[in-house]
Amino acid sequence: MSLFSPIHHTFAPHADRRHRLTAVRMSYAPWAYVHGKSVRALEKAIGEEFHGDVITFATGREAFLALLRSIQLKPGEEIIIQGYTCVVLPNVIHAAGGVPVYVDIDRETLNLDIDAVLEAITPRTRAIVCQHTFGIPAQTLRLRSLCDEHSLALIEDCAHVIPDSQGGSETIGKYGDFVLMSFGRDKAISGVTGGAIVSRHGSISAALRDQQAKAIPFSWWTVARYLQYPNFYAWNKLWYGLRIGKAALLSLRRMHLLLPILEDSEKKGRMAPVLHTMPNACAYIALHEWKRRSQINAHRRMLTAFYLEEGQKQRWPLLAGVHGELALQKFPLFISDAEKLRESLKAKNIYLDDGWTGCVICPDTVDLDATDYRWGEDPVAEAACLQILSLPTHPTMSLHQAKHLVSILRPSLIR
Repeated sequence: MSLFSPIHHTFAPHADRRHRLTAVRMSYAPWAYVHGKSVRALEKAIGEEFHGDVITFATGREAFLALLRSIQLKPGEEIIIQGYTCVVLPNVIHAAGGVPVYVDIDRETLNLDIDAVLEAITPRTRAIVCQHTFGIPAQTLRLRSLCDEHSLALIEDCAHVIPDSQGGSETIGKYGDFVLMSFGRDKAISGVTGGAIVSRHGSISAALRDQQAKAIPFSWWTVARYLQYPNFYAWNKLWYGLRIGKAALLSLRRMHLLLPILEDSEKKGRMAPVLHTMPNACAYIALHEWKRRSQINAHRRMLTAFYLEEGQKQRWPLLAGVHGELALQKFPLFISDAEKLRESLKAKNIYLDDGWTGCVICPDTVDLDATDYRWGEDPVAEAACLQILSLPTHPTMSLHQAKHLVSILRPSLIR
């Protein structure tokens, strides 16, 4: 079963049949790659759901940079973020002239430890970013109260989860002054690229709109390459089954047909200061995903509940913050030999590397010194990143594959 259908986190995880067909349909409208009506339609749809002004940019990190500029972050002012996060957050803060302040996490939720947040607040603090790691809700009500008490902005990072009307995520995206979204390739919903800020402050919304108006569009050729991504990677799953996947990907990259998720400069702590508009073609794909997010979340909930039930039966090392109503972006466990197990699974065509393993600032190829993180700062986050094993819940991961994965993992996870 797994020979031609690898189990994975990162091979176009959203590229099911509907996602691929949407990209193909858009590819036949080259006049609408860069500009069109889909950007405003996406902004309107999100705004109606989240009750705020929505401003899109080419990526989530650019949206975050536009926000920090709009709140007029001054040089040396601080933004609190958690350890165990993606390098784009500190890169954006540095690009805006600010200072990232890392605080430790709660091991059972992989989110901000509220007591650690309280200790980190200084007169220079401007905002707190809460991440909702892998779709596990952060303590937004407590953070809202803390921000109100200290006159800070609360920024909710919803890259890993877009809530719907079902249970389990009622507080997500509700209490932040701003909500950050990313529509990248492995996020809660995907437009291949794209990002947005939901703003609930009119003056900041106006400043964001001004920055959007000055942003530069991607070239037609760049957008065309984004549109090919779902189908390139769908084929690449087959190539991995034939053991030529790495060579195929390398060839596509050398021909500049695939765009990297992170540039080498970003891994070294540098972010380009230029803002780009969200391509209309990518907004078109993201809008289709937005309209069926309840279906996507239902699939994630089904797999989350399955893993949870199996884990309870087998007494796996489950996180207390995980329950069956959550639409998790991935299902986290802690084991002592996680990296060794991941390596052994590759021989079975199972690839559980996701960029969030072995590193407190992800991915593990990041220059840690450039992020201003110092090892030893956040011991809980550091232990978590070394012990974590995450199981896929994305739209192209089937229940059949999940059962196969559990059967293989069972001997390794018996306690």
